[in-house]
Amino acid sequence: MSDIVLRVLMFAIAIPSIVLHEVAHGYMAYRLGDPTAKSRGRLSLNPIKHVDPFGTVLLPLLLSAGGLPPFGYAKPVPINPGYFKDYRKGMLLTGLAGPATNLILAVTAGLASRAIGVVMEVGGIAAGGVVDWLWIACVLIAYFNLVLMFFNLIPIPPLDGSRVLPVFLSDEALHHYHRFERYGIMIVFGALLILPQVFHIDIVGAYFSVTVDPLLKLLTGASFG
Repeated sequence: MSDIVLRVLMFAIAIPSIVLHEVAHGYMAYRLGDPTAKSRGRLSLNPIKHVDPFGTVLLPLLLSAGGLPPFGYAKPVPINPGYFKDYRKGMLLTGLAGPATNLILAVTAGLASRAIGVVMEVGGIAAGGVVDWLWIACVLIAYFNLVLMFFNLIPIPPLDGSRVLPVFLSDEALHHYHRFERYGIMIVFGALLILPQVFHIDIVGAYFSVTVDPLLKLLTGASFG
């Protein structure tokens, strides 16, 4: 498979994976009593309602073209934690809903890739055919969703890990953490772009090498490392 085809396939996988991730946040919030996402039409699977021109389209393409793991984000689903009976628990569950959805997708795709691999081996199916393409697609689905899951679990705003962290903070520490949130996006982009491109320090890549890579190998038997 050519590099261009691989990148196009990855881009096609990215959009539904990101959309399902965001819908999961909104659905969990809805189940916890927050109607905000539902009232604004954000529980829809229609990608147009969730696409952010930069985060969903341009960012994955730029990262992929630069040889970095392709990931992105959709327009954040609006959540009003004032509806939650327990702020910390509500933020924890809504924060974990997106990564949990990506894990389910990754495991499902991994199991499918294993089954397809068995069919190819038993049936003596040669590489390059339709079945082989299905295997590649399943591996890529698993890979992208693992990247999306583990990246979002980093406890830096606005990533989902920042919704999990408050459970472990005192009220005073939480107050200071909320003041830090405004700088989160700059830290994220610094780790993604400035450190590897300017200083040749790939913190995110090192993190993925001990999270995404071994789990992908376990689920699919394949590796991009």
